[in-house]
Amino acid sequence: MRLLYFAWVREKIGMSREDANVPDGVSNVGDLIDWLSGRGREYEEAFANKASVRVAVNQEYAKMDTPVKLNDEVAFFPPVTGG
Repeated sequence: MRLLYFAWVREKIGMSREDANVPDGVSNVGDLIDWLSGRGREYEEAFANKASVRVAVNQEYAKMDTPVKLNDEVAFFPPVTGG
């Protein structure tokens, strides 16, 4: 699974992207965030408040229950505001 990190999510994790071998039990965005949070302190800090992170799966906005699959691209970024 290709994971992309933007803005402060990228800064906290320390990279802009990675290809991850996600375990079988990860079936949706919420599961993915839970799994990532357990990978180290930087991930735990980045995902400490799920409500402050937006997600896109294959370039479409996603919710916590949106399914994810092995070959998906999942992007994490802060809320977007207009102005």
